[in-house]
Amino acid sequence: MKLGELALALGAECDGAVDEEITGVAGIEEAVPGQLTFIANKKYVGYARTTKASAILVSPDFPPLTIPTLRIRNPYHAFARAVGLFYQPPTYPPGIHPTAVIDPTSLIGKDPHIGAYAVIGAGVVLGDHATLLPHVVLYPKTVIGSNFFAHAHSVVRENCRLGDRVVLQNGVIVGGDGFGFAKGEDGAWYKIPQSGPVLIGDDVEIQSNACVDRASVGETRIANGAKIDNLVQVGHGSSVGTNTLLCAQVGLAGSSQIGDNVILAGQVGVAGHCHVGDGVVATAQSGIPNDVPAGQIVSGYPAIENRQWLRAVAYFQRLPELFREVKRQGRKEKEIRNHADQG
Repeated sequence: MKLGELALALGAECDGAVDEEITGVAGIEEAVPGQLTFIANKKYVGYARTTKASAILVSPDFPPLTIPTLRIRNPYHAFARAVGLFYQPPTYPPGIHPTAVIDPTSLIGKDPHIGAYAVIGAGVVLGDHATLLPHVVLYPKTVIGSNFFAHAHSVVRENCRLGDRVVLQNGVIVGGDGFGFAKGEDGAWYKIPQSGPVLIGDDVEIQSNACVDRASVGETRIANGAKIDNLVQVGHGSSVGTNTLLCAQVGLAGSSQIGDNVILAGQVGVAGHCHVGDGVVATAQSGIPNDVPAGQIVSGYPAIENRQWLRAVAYFQRLPELFREVKRQGRKEKEIRNHADQG
C-alpha cells in the first residue's frame, strides 16, 4: 500500500513521500527498499541513518531523518499492527473433517472449523466460530467461549472453562493434573486427586508446550488478557492477573498469586504460596521465594530490588580484588603490631 494509506491505517503522522510504495515490513537491520521498519529501542538509533528501508516508524520527538517517517507515540505497537496488515495467515473455512470424533451430547456453536482427528468429549460446550486444528482434544464437560482457536495437539482437560477469543498454540495442556503427592507412613508417595478445574478469562493466549495445571481443590485461574509464553509452568491452584505476561520458561509453584500487569521475564521462578503484587517486573532468571509488594522491579536470587541487585553484582565481580586488598591490609596491620611490640 502507499505510505500515506499506511499512515492513515495506523493513525500515524506521515513525514515524507505519501506515495511511496510499501510492500512489507522487516527489522531495521534486515529491511530492504519497499519495506517499513521501526525504532523503539535506543540502542538501535544509529541504524536509523543506515537502514535500507523505504520508511520507518518512530516516536514524535525522534530527530529528522532523510527517509520518510511515520511518527506515532508507540512505534512498537504500531509496527505490530503493520505486520498484521501485510501478513496473511492461513484461513480455515467452516466445516467438520470426517475423521473428527464429536460426542453427540456436546453443543457446538455456529460456523466451527474442526480439523482431522480432533476429539470433542461428552457434554462439551463450544462457542461460535471456533477453530480446532488436527488432533486437538477437548475432554468432557469443558466450556469454551466464542472465537476459540486451538492449534494442533493442544488439549483442554475435563471441566475446565475458557472465555472468548482464547488462543492455544501447539502442544498446550490446560488442566493437566497438578503435582500433588502426600507421603504415607510406609514412605510411598500417595497421589492427591486433582479435582479443581482451570478457569481462563477472555483474550488469553497460551503459547507452545505451556502447561496450566488443574487444582487439587478450588481452581487455577488465568485472568483476562494474560499472555503465557512457550514452556511456562503454572502450578495447581495458582492465579495469574489481568494483562500479566509470563515469559519463556517461567515456573509458578502451586498456589502462586500473581497480580495484574505483572511481567515475569524468562526463567523466573516463583515459590509456592507467594504473592506477587500488581505491576511487579521480575528480570530474567530471578527467583522469588517471598512475597513482592506492588510496583517493584526485582532481580536475582533471592529476588531483591533491582538497583540493589545491580550494585551487588558490581561488587561481586570485584570480590577477588577486594579479597586481595583485605589480605594486604591484614598483613600491613600485622607488621605494624609486630613493629610496635619490638619497640
